[in-house]
Amino acid sequence: MYRASRLDGKLDENTLNFLSSISEDKEIAIYDILGSQAHTLMLFENKIITKNEASKILSALEKLKKENFSIKSESEDIHELIESLVIKKAGMQAGGKMHTARSRNDQISLDIRMKIRDDINILCSCLLDLIETLVSLAEKNQGTIMPLYTHLQQAQIGSFSHVLLAYADALFRDLDRFYVTYGRVNESPLGAGPIGGTSLHIDRQSTAKMLGFKGLIENSIDATGSRDFVAEYVGQISILMTNLSRIAEDLIIWSTSEFSFIELSDKFASTSSVMPQKKNPDILELVRGKTAQVIGYQMGILSNLKGLPSGYNRDLQQIKISIWPASKIAISSLLVINAVLKTMKINDQKMKMAIDSGYSIALDIAEYLVKKGIPFRIAHKIVGL
Repeated sequence: MYRASRLDGKLDENTLNFLSSISEDKEIAIYDILGSQAHTLMLFENKIITKNEASKILSALEKLKKENFSIKSESEDIHELIESLVIKKAGMQAGGKMHTARSRNDQISLDIRMKIRDDINILCSCLLDLIETLVSLAEKNQGTIMPLYTHLQQAQIGSFSHVLLAYADALFRDLDRFYVTYGRVNESPLGAGPIGGTSLHIDRQSTAKMLGFKGLIENSIDATGSRDFVAEYVGQISILMTNLSRIAEDLIIWSTSEFSFIELSDKFASTSSVMPQKKNPDILELVRGKTAQVIGYQMGILSNLKGLPSGYNRDLQQIKISIWPASKIAISSLLVINAVLKTMKINDQKMKMAIDSGYSIALDIAEYLVKKGIPFRIAHKIVGL
């Protein structure tokens, strides 16, 4: 549809497939519709379109909320597809005015920000659930004594509760990072146009308010061409996944027959196709593996951004490919680790036996000698002999 204004003929199939982002854009279809509804209302409020035209556009958009958007389309992206469907339903005289004072450049930035806002809310809810589980387990295991490790060697004696609260503290920082990121994401780019705004009298504050944004991205170049907020968001997911991966690694080690500190529920383990005795922590191993995948997404985003000139460039289309799966992986990882923790069995006797067979109290003995007046370095040498 857009090509008809300037270029002759249709794109050939291979070129369309190369250009198209429809398969990724299904994730933001609902946000594109909501943004279009707000934009239409603003156009009517500012007497750019009539009440009848606005009514036809809004009616068509509302019907599209129930649409199952097919990845087979001659449209390059979800914006073009939705506009073409609105025109089909509302007619060119009304539907053809929906895109007035707007560009795909501010449109896609809007859609991404709205999607990320919702994903952050889901992530924070899942994080709070996991933290609650950890605190509850910690409360129940204040008296569960276990060896604490550095370099995967026994270091000191501590409690299982202490370890669980260490996880909770790290996840609280993740929660705080998402909270701060949400504030930067929650600014509207709509109305910035392709790069330099519009000559028409519009009200950017009105659309921002309708869509729940706290304010505007004032600079139109920044609003349409910047994706640092995406890099920040996926970066926070990368840190979260790294924390979850370390938790998963601990649980994997502790569930081995050599440690047996915990036993995973059968619901969160798998067996071997040939070795009947195996109970493999595949779920936790996949958390580790998917962490590497998310870090790869972050590197892809930064690599994409580093060489771009100011303003919108089509390269930015490829960033969407990294956002949606990163969100899904983080949400699913939070859910499965929470379930693993809730259902695992804790073998406190095995933890105690590990302490009894090691030298975890060596530092305590050295510090006892210090209390008797012996210099620490000498006490360290005496205990180490």
